[in-house]
Amino acid sequence: MQSVAAALDRLAEQAASPTVAPLAEAFAAAGRELALVGGPVRDAFLDRSTNDLDFTTDAEPDEILAIVKPIADAHWDIGRQFGTIGARIAGETVEITTYRADSYDGESRKPDVVFGDTLEGDLTRRDFTVNSMALRLPQLELVDPSGGIEDLLDGVLRTPSPPEQSFGDDPLRMMRAARFAAQLEFEVEPDTLAAMSALAPEIHRISAERVREELSKLLSTRAPARGIRLLVDTGLADRMLPEVPALRLERDEHHRHKDVYEHSLTVLEQAIDYEVARGVLDSPDLVVRLAALLHDVGKPATRRYEAGGAVSFHHHDVVGAKLVRKRLRALRYDNDTVAAVSRLVELHLRFFGYADAAWSDSAVRRYVRDAGSAEQLERLHILSRADVTTRNRRKADQLAFAYDDLEERIARLAEEEELAAVRPELDGQQIMAALDIKPGPVVGEAYSYLLEVRLDEGPIGEDAARERLLAWWAARGA
Repeated sequence: MQSVAAALDRLAEQAASPTVAPLAEAFAAAGRELALVGGPVRDAFLDRSTNDLDFTTDAEPDEILAIVKPIADAHWDIGRQFGTIGARIAGETVEITTYRADSYDGESRKPDVVFGDTLEGDLTRRDFTVNSMALRLPQLELVDPSGGIEDLLDGVLRTPSPPEQSFGDDPLRMMRAARFAAQLEFEVEPDTLAAMSALAPEIHRISAERVREELSKLLSTRAPARGIRLLVDTGLADRMLPEVPALRLERDEHHRHKDVYEHSLTVLEQAIDYEVARGVLDSPDLVVRLAALLHDVGKPATRRYEAGGAVSFHHHDVVGAKLVRKRLRALRYDNDTVAAVSRLVELHLRFFGYADAAWSDSAVRRYVRDAGSAEQLERLHILSRADVTTRNRRKADQLAFAYDDLEERIARLAEEEELAAVRPELDGQQIMAALDIKPGPVVGEAYSYLLEVRLDEGPIGEDAARERLLAWWAARGA
């Protein structure tokens, strides 16, 4: 946390930038107010970098557009109905929004947009006090009507208006509280936390798309577990991601098993560490993080008590993959994300057989083939490593060494056989020519047979593949 003087110096530097200075001058020349607002002001006090430049003004959208056009490299009005105009100035993207005084009817999923007439009024309708500060431009006057600076100093999230009113107006703010708690590493003030629990059922008023977007933002923070705990503890997760609180399985004195909920949060944290450290994927990788959080959601439905006090979760990988597909579709995730996450959940146990007995080259090839793309294979590497949460150091080291060995074998086979593009030596056209057949299902059967040969034996060459195909065809005909 920076001092007020240091934060104001940083904001003054930003105000003098080639993007902000001409914008402030243009609004002042038009006789309109302009203020830098929200995240950029908050992050100046936290000494954090920011990629967003958000402004608010008393000008309405048509006038904003008229003021911005002469100085912008490009502009767009896709948010005009909400009072927002976007522009690119000196290579940076900015958003300028008319003062707002949203009106909610308590039933619909979207607010009625009502324009306000004062900066202070606009700030007090925002989500949290730490986001309700502004810097008037070009005066460089800090405006903080709700005590945001004090809450920043205390590391506290609080709503500018009574939390029951704030969350009643827009229930999605409860999910934002979880996201900012994780992103800023802040605590939620007790009255605000109590209101989140009391109003959790109101999240049903929010569209699945908005819930999905907020969940994705939470998971994209560096340490989302704090936010996930808030969603679970307040009951919000029961209504938008119920598979996660369901992981808190009851324990008894006779049958013991690992705490699946805590294990899942640990896997999420470890997966993020691997994702960042390995540096192969673009970080944050939402697929990795969803898969890490949800990889064991099949356990509650598959828990069985065995003789001697053991507990089993047979086939929880397959059951979990189905549950994940259903939940992510309900949250309106795109098909590629649904397929990638559910596939990782389905495959997350595959490696543990390797630690017991080294695989044949055929099994290694199948591991790569089943993962799919190189990107998915990297995600499977991360998830498999992160899934080791045992406190037994000897066992953890054994599993780590085993996975090191598996990755080395994959790399070696990939170099020798172009493993990432494993396919039969004969394509569909060559299969039809060899068997003198027309297109149809049998071509796919023949292709699958040759793929199994390729996975079992590695490259055997086109001539040998054709001989094997003809022998398969003759046996099939017989």
